Amino acid sequence: MAGADRGGLCGGHDGPVRDPRAQAPVRPRHHAGWKPVLALLAALAVSAQAGAQTAVPDARTLALAAGWKASFLCSGLFVAEQDEATIAANDLEGANPDIAPHIAGLPVRIDRTAKYVEVGAGDGAPARVAQFVGGRGCVQLPIGGKAGQVPMPPSLVGGPDLKTTDARPWPHGDRLATASLPGAKRRALDLVVTDALAGSRFGVDTRTSAVLVVLDGKIVAERYARGVGTHTPQRTFSVAKSLTSALVGRAVAMGVMEPMEPAHVPEWGTPGDPRASITVDQLLRMQSGLWTNGPGNRTDALYYGGSTVTETAGAAPLEVPPATRFNYANNDTLLAARALEIDLGEAAHTFAYTHLLWSTGMTRTTIESDWQGHPILSSQVWMTARDMARLALLHLNDGVWEGQRLLPEGWVADTLTPVGPQPQRDDVAGYGRAIWLLGPAQGLPAGSYAFLGNRGQYAIVVPSRKLVVVRRGFDLPGTAFNFAALARDVVTALQ
Repeated sequence: MAGADRGGLCGGHDGPVRDPRAQAPVRPRHHAGWKPVLALLAALAVSAQAGAQTAVPDARTLALAAGWKASFLCSGLFVAEQDEATIAANDLEGANPDIAPHIAGLPVRIDRTAKYVEVGAGDGAPARVAQFVGGRGCVQLPIGGKAGQVPMPPSLVGGPDLKTTDARPWPHGDRLATASLPGAKRRALDLVVTDALAGSRFGVDTRTSAVLVVLDGKIVAERYARGVGTHTPQRTFSVAKSLTSALVGRAVAMGVMEPMEPAHVPEWGTPGDPRASITVDQLLRMQSGLWTNGPGNRTDALYYGGSTVTETAGAAPLEVPPATRFNYANNDTLLAARALEIDLGEAAHTFAYTHLLWSTGMTRTTIESDWQGHPILSSQVWMTARDMARLALLHLNDGVWEGQRLLPEGWVADTLTPVGPQPQRDDVAGYGRAIWLLGPAQGLPAGSYAFLGNRGQYAIVVPSRKLVVVRRGFDLPGTAFNFAALARDVVTALQ
């Protein structure tokens, strides 16, 4: 239906997530005669659950579980540079429920010299492999692919010297990054940050790894937990979508791309293909009209099944005319990134780094790709809390970085303007170009907005207060951190 909202989230639950325990159901009173029946039903339910947990998974489920484990172990070891115990406690515990029970028991082999991880996927099934590529993170090989036998995307060379960059003043570097607050404000803000890390005030059983607050361009609060530090990247999940929007904006500023023109997606190149009229702007706004396998569309085959962007994202048929429905979908972002890749040509492999990330001091941000080299910009980006704050500051400063305009004049304003069908939900005010819009209904000043990702990755921008609030987490499925409440309480503390 035109204008209908399929704004739910994908199987990975990227974006804002409602706490399923926020409204506990009222339990009816039962007559005493029902107690034996209820006890029997409860016993049967427990028995059924135990049977489901011990059921032998099919080969596909094990392949996906092994792919998840290989990918996160590889990225955790060679991108985030963490130990196996920390990765297991943080990243591996957050798998989708359908594969989570099978991950711990899968055997692992790590080659630290060749930098790859191999995870067994059951008797007779090929092991799943994730291979580190210099500067590009970890690449998941196709099912059956073996390390050293599948050509990898080229390594990224010639990046900035990290020590030199870190020594530059904030926000490009880390020197002179912080500022002190008056005593009362400092104490009020410290209480909010402490509560965010405690895991109860803003969501039961949530697992915060970092909180960072930037006011007037300076860091006024910064705390870390769960083995994470200033230079530790975490996976951004759907915050990567907001980065994709900025990359498109950078390409527009350079005259490489026009967002209101049809996206150049080779898979739609057959004459008469109705999808060829879909614009980059519509893809960024989640208004492509393409069919998905549910709200958000599960992208298991790409994320941990060893498939590629070209095999998956470009295959969906048109379901409704473009710009007639909001449907939050990973594929829309992947297709926008695919069109950007085509428009850039040979420069695509280095563009994000040389023209945006390194230009803004985001030197510890890594964009991972499929094994054919296509970037997975819907989710598979690794970024520190400070780098996420830098991305937010770029938008807060209207696309200008240290006096240099990186995004076109008016780009940020257009990006933050809701156009066409919008998500029908009360936890957000709308959706722009891959950025969620917030406002008074969420307890925040008008004009606020956020980058949001699965497992609690949030960067909230409050332009009227010159404020950025970053919260990183390792939240488990079924829990939800109230990012708007955190930002609201930070605003209150700083008044």
